[in-house]
Amino acid sequence: MSVRHDQSRPVDRRVRVQGQPVDSYPALPPEAERGSMRRVTVVGEEILSRPCRELAEFGTPELSALIDDMFLTMYVADGAGLAANQVGVDLRLFVYDCPDDNGIRHVGHIINPILELPTPGSRRLVDELEGCLSVPGAAMTVARTDHAVARGLDQDGNPLVIEGTGYFARCLQHETDHLFGHTYLDRLSKRDRKDALRQMEDRREDVFAHRATKAARLGQ
Repeated sequence: MSVRHDQSRPVDRRVRVQGQPVDSYPALPPEAERGSMRRVTVVGEEILSRPCRELAEFGTPELSALIDDMFLTMYVADGAGLAANQVGVDLRLFVYDCPDDNGIRHVGHIINPILELPTPGSRRLVDELEGCLSVPGAAMTVARTDHAVARGLDQDGNPLVIEGTGYFARCLQHETDHLFGHTYLDRLSKRDRKDALRQMEDRREDVFAHRATKAARLGQ
């Protein structure tokens, strides 16, 4: 998911890492420091339109390297979240570095997440612009609930419960959608979907150029 233009990742903001509060956290997460840039898949590629496989093996160097690479790729692409199939890997995993509407920055990863949303009678839907790193250059209004809980595992197989409100709840819903083969375009009317694809065609080359420039600054 794309980060909102009015949001950034300052060092001294209140932070929760893997759902736990910490006193401070660097603007560039340590995972990104260790990672290598990967290509971001684009809507229309088959891997984005089918459910990902559940991960069964934990604590491996390969999994750790994948998470590191996803963090760096997300950072270079100016993302707030990134799913594994967005870097061509068919696994139920996403990473995030996303603020909520209360000024708290949430950083982490989650594997095999199950999303819990409020019941229809208690949920509040919020219409807000939403973008996706796999739909480069486009942004459309999407209705999402303002609260979500993701239950899953960390890279060592330990249980995780990640709660999100506001924009972070949107992020959790957006990234979980990816793992089941959906993008936010699937939530749009035919007319709005065509508009989003037109935006992408008009702006994608500028987005790719910006990513290439940012990657070059980082030696990628």
